[in-house]
Amino acid sequence: MTQNISALRIDIQRLRRDMEALGAIGRNPATGGLDRVSFSDADMEGRRFVGGLMEAAGLDVSMDGAGNLSGRWQVGDGPAVMLGSHLDSVPDGGMFDGALGVVAGLECVRAMKEAGCTPARPVEVMATAEEEGRFGGMFGAQALTGQVTREWLETARDDAGMRLFDAMRAQGLDPYRALEAKRPEGTIAAFLELHVEQGPVLERTGKPAGIVTGIAGVFNWTVRFEGEANHSGTTPMEMRRDALMGMVDFAHGIPDLIAEDGSKTSRVTIGKVSVEPNFPHTVPGAAVFSLVTRDMDEEVMHRLAAGARRRMEAAARKHGLSVAIDETSWLPPSPCHPDVIAAFRRAADRLGLDAPLMPSGAGHDVQVMAGITRAGLIFVPSVGGISHAPQEWTEWADIEAGTNLLLQAAMELAGVTG
Repeated sequence: MTQNISALRIDIQRLRRDMEALGAIGRNPATGGLDRVSFSDADMEGRRFVGGLMEAAGLDVSMDGAGNLSGRWQVGDGPAVMLGSHLDSVPDGGMFDGALGVVAGLECVRAMKEAGCTPARPVEVMATAEEEGRFGGMFGAQALTGQVTREWLETARDDAGMRLFDAMRAQGLDPYRALEAKRPEGTIAAFLELHVEQGPVLERTGKPAGIVTGIAGVFNWTVRFEGEANHSGTTPMEMRRDALMGMVDFAHGIPDLIAEDGSKTSRVTIGKVSVEPNFPHTVPGAAVFSLVTRDMDEEVMHRLAAGARRRMEAAARKHGLSVAIDETSWLPPSPCHPDVIAAFRRAADRLGLDAPLMPSGAGHDVQVMAGITRAGLIFVPSVGGISHAPQEWTEWADIEAGTNLLLQAAMELAGVTG
């Protein structure tokens, strides 16, 4: 090769041009946000655009039955080092979430190819499908790891009632082919992901990048407090069975729940609420809400679950209510692989980057891929900690630092020497 690997750097101007062009696909002119939800026309247009970039870079391009887009540099032997993230967005989202990890991975490959590197094993850029959970999961990564079932394919729906099955067919995809997307055991040497932090820590501390130690576990509940709907003018306060008051009492106690049963990485959120009958002159007869709880330690998650249940039952007794808990899902914490963390740390040392170790409270493709290979994640700062919104932003200097960190680690794990 033509230069020492520690001196190799990505082309930030090229990466920026590609990101800005991709960010125009699905752009909402009214809000400035990105509407590239999975299996929409904009999502598929984005895949075609990135596929064209991959072809221009001389990669072997393919799309599997789940809609995962792959650009493979077929060099060397053995299992591939995979660099990637997702291309779909939330409604009215930002241009960096997910997409940055795909374009950064491609830029790393272009930098290696242009420098005359010869990796000892293949390098693959992966753009996973449906990471944002429109249909209730991280579909693309789950298909790659063999976690998708025929039943789930046929029954998964989004909030509007659209079936995943129908959304895929509308884009010319055969949903059943997603069952063939599983990668054979031992064919992926490592999975590396670069992602915006979606939080305030790196910006607040002035760090250009962070090395993630693991993804927090999460459990999702749907909770229903049920009392009695009644006239708000004629029902005395002391005789009410107000379901909303039960929910409010529980919500007010969340800080105490964390103090008693949680840890410094605990996050407990009531994000979605509905009240029945939801009329100004009626005492609420039912309150239904989501409870999403996260922590880096599964034992702490169990303590929080038990504590939350006790507090809900106490609130129900206080207000004469019943309470029903639908335990929707439970995902344990997912640690990043020590080998990949070590490679990131060595790369940061070579670059002179102060990249602290940190946990991730949000879910990412890397946590699914960790089930079949060594997996690791790099964060770059989010301005104001904002994500999933049109105001999402990351400074290009930080993107350059994070992508060079990805490049250095990828070269090491792919066996580039020089």
